[in-house]
Formats: sequence, C-alpha cells, structure tokens
Amino acid sequence: MTAIDGQRSVGPLQDDLLLELLHDTATAVRTALDAVTDWGLAGTRAGQHLSDIAADDAALERLRRAGVGILSEESGPHETDRDIVVVVDPLDGSTNAFHGVPWYATSLCAVDGDGPLAAVVVNQASGTRFEAVRGGGARRDGAPIAPSNAVRLAESIVGISGYPGEHLGWRQFRAMGAAALDISAVAAGVLDAYVDCTPGHHGAWDYLGGLLICQEAGAVIADGKDEELVTLDWAARRMPIAAATPALLEEVLAARRRVNSDIPAKRG
Repeated sequence: MTAIDGQRSVGPLQDDLLLELLHDTATAVRTALDAVTDWGLAGTRAGQHLSDIAADDAALERLRRAGVGILSEESGPHETDRDIVVVVDPLDGSTNAFHGVPWYATSLCAVDGDGPLAAVVVNQASGTRFEAVRGGGARRDGAPIAPSNAVRLAESIVGISGYPGEHLGWRQFRAMGAAALDISAVAAGVLDAYVDCTPGHHGAWDYLGGLLICQEAGAVIADGKDEELVTLDWAARRMPIAAATPALLEEVLAARRRVNSDIPAKRG
C-alpha cells in the first residue's frame, strides 16, 4: 500500500509515490485478469469485453482508495475536479487478449494542472513496464530508453492503427492492435513512428500514457489535425501521430495528408 491510501483528495504528490500508485493499479488489473474465465464480449456496448469490465473494476478500486480523480475508457469520468486525475485504459487491446495475441496493456497517465505528470504502460502479457515522470526521463523495466534516429519514412518501420487506404511510403508497417504499447515502442526505438489511420477513434486513455513516455524519451508526438492532445473530455477523439524525430514526424504528417482529405493542408 502506498502512503497516499485513504486520502479524500490528492494535492501535490512526490513522483515516486505517484508512480507507485500507477504501478500498483496495473498490478491489480493483472490480478483481476488472472481470474477471468470468459474473455468474450460483454454485450454492454460495442467492442467491450468482459475482461474490460473486470480490469476497470480493479483499476477503479485501487485509484479510488488513493483519492485521485479518474477518467476511464470503460466507465467514464469520476471526480475529475481533483488536483490529479488518472486517465486509464484498463485493458488496451482487449481483442488481442481475447485471441491470445500477447500485445495488450494497462495504460495510466496522471494529469495535473500543467498536463501529464506521470505515466505507466504495462504489457499485461509479457510484464514489460514503461514509465515516465515529467522532467524525469522514461524507462522500460527500470532502464532508460530513447527513440531511434530515423529521419526518413522510406527507411522506417511504422506502427499503424487501421489502414490509410494506400501505402504511405514506409519501409515496413506493423498493425499490432494496442495504441498505448505501439506509442511506447516508438519511445523505446522499437518502432520508428506510429500513425493513427482511423479518425475519430482514439480517446485520451489510448495515448496519454504513451505521449508522456515518448516526450520524456526524446520522441515527438502530435495530433494529425493540430488539436490539443491533452484533454479530460471523455467524448473527445484525437489522431495521435508519434515519431522518433521531428523530421520524421513532418514526413509522416505530409504522407498522411496526401492520402486523406480529413487532414489539414498544413500545420502551424
């Protein structure tokens, strides 16, 4: 148990305590998933699995004890007027989990008045843990991470969500099915870039954890339509695009605009 258990509301926290809370929450989700016997659809809303509900219940129980606000993909906003709000996707990639594809995660990002403060993204299949604290760098399983040096799309391996309709000019692509892990993979140099090819699909819980991890590792991330990525609006949808370097980000954005009329003609 962390030192913040039992508080009714949370003001400024030490970074290590906040990270501990996020890690504890991800561990609680793993314990809940271990008890799931039916990984099928819940029938409550489109795409929601029984495992999503079990994961959400575990995350809510842990975060509520800490007194933070919560914005969850599965159950919406909970006391988001608190000084710290944890944006959580309890089970990102639940379809992968259902089919036994070992690429699904719990993503958590603590947000304060200045934006993302701490983040943890855990691959619940492998146990790999990404973490970051604002101004404190990013790590994978405790070791510092950094993106690749890729600057040309033609030489890059790119993670995608959905499909853009035609080849964007990458060397290779991967459609792995869990945005939080895909974006974290850019931060760690596993992928050179990530492109959301499904406008109107990604909520803040999908990418905020990966966003802070990318930024602290030295990668760059932007919204494809130049909208603010940091939001606590449950209904808001964004188009995150991440890249190892600014030059690669601009080339990816240009390629995305070329094949999709929903992208603005220029940024800035």
